[in-house]
Amino acid sequence: MWRVLVTAGFLLLMAGFVGAQDNDVNVISLDKPNSVKLIAQDMHLPHEAKLHGAPAYFDWFTGPRIGMGLSPQGFKAMTAWGQVYEAEQGSPARNTRVLLRNIKAFCLSASDGEWHMLQGSRSVNGEAYAEDFVDNINIAADVRSEDSGGVSVIVGNGLNYHFWPTGERAVLPLAKNISGIFTTVQARLVVDDPAKPDDRACARILVGMGGDYWRDGDAQCAPNYANNNDIGIGRHRYVKTGWQSFNMTTMSLAELQKTPPPLE
Repeated sequence: MWRVLVTAGFLLLMAGFVGAQDNDVNVISLDKPNSVKLIAQDMHLPHEAKLHGAPAYFDWFTGPRIGMGLSPQGFKAMTAWGQVYEAEQGSPARNTRVLLRNIKAFCLSASDGEWHMLQGSRSVNGEAYAEDFVDNINIAADVRSEDSGGVSVIVGNGLNYHFWPTGERAVLPLAKNISGIFTTVQARLVVDDPAKPDDRACARILVGMGGDYWRDGDAQCAPNYANNNDIGIGRHRYVKTGWQSFNMTTMSLAELQKTPPPLE
């Protein structure tokens, strides 16, 4: 939803779907597999806590919701995105980072009934944004590459971390051929400085996923969302020490059960 410009990658051509992925995207996490139930809950249950600095007038202030859904309205591209927030009361942890990896976007084809990956990258790009997104204010985030893959970040002091795949925006199929959209990422808490006490147990940090439609792959941010708007915004849940998946989808539980998306 929030004014994303991603860097150049390479294109994947698959059954009429064009998107970006990197070579390490198919690494599977066995720590905490995703599930159809979890994906559905991420669109129907409230956030596990309110988000620090997010204004109450946000229509996703207390929980997930569908935005443009399956109606791109002439927009021809999309990107997955996510965000990391402290909980409303802040997080007392001062030696904790959030590690993010394996961000992906999928589209369910109406023509063949199959899920196609539109985007996928082992790591993420992103910036530290003002928590209320007023004037789109952002600065470089406190980002660290991790040996286990992905990057870890620190949030706070009025800033969240808004992130997206490392590749290009994905080119959408025709609107009539879109039966569902699904975006996902994996996250866990890691220690910032191993020489200092591990305070992850007191961390109160949340991650949530979303996705945007864009007018095209090169469109810039414009007033009143003229060039982009969100597909939907998922539930924000507390990040823990073990890997978890965080999701956004346009699909109901019944639809997901009928045609499960790729899970890991």
